[in-house]
Amino acid sequence: MPIQKLIIITAPSGAGKTSITRYLLDKYPLLSFSVSAATRKPRQGEKDGFDYYFISAEDFQQKINENAFIEWEMVYEGKYYGTLKNEVERIWNAGKVPVLDIDVQGAIHVEKQFPGTCLSIFIQPPSIDELKRRLELRKTDSLESIQTRLSKAKYELSFTEHFDKVIVNDDLEKACHETEAVICAFLGW
Repeated sequence: MPIQKLIIITAPSGAGKTSITRYLLDKYPLLSFSVSAATRKPRQGEKDGFDYYFISAEDFQQKINENAFIEWEMVYEGKYYGTLKNEVERIWNAGKVPVLDIDVQGAIHVEKQFPGTCLSIFIQPPSIDELKRRLELRKTDSLESIQTRLSKAKYELSFTEHFDKVIVNDDLEKACHETEAVICAFLGW
């Protein structure tokens, strides 16, 4: 069986990791989005099993007890996110490479479990001020929530040295192409 690789794309909230991930998935059919589990409510337009597996906190806790996650975190107070082992295995069994769009702490946990077979990419915002502007433009978070996200982003930026590659997203198209080049080199494409 060939070595099973995986790609991790991480960033502070609002840095552009989801936009970059969508670009890659649209262009490369052998890459497959790893759907995370989350205890938060779906945002408008999000679908269960496509954007996230939306589960209750009780179900999430049960899966923790069953050791069903590769990684999991309480990302915000009372809101849990995690990568299910069976989700990554489903993608590998389909002959594809999982792309994990996950938070910084979760990314570090996955890296430790898959040394040499995963590529970790940190998408860095050009500045905290620009990150604040992007979060405000989304219009999905309260002012308090934006402040929480910005505080967390400052903390997450202190972990960039843990990742294989740091890409500054000051121009989305350029960041997409840089990320694509790093992934293609890693996968030998």
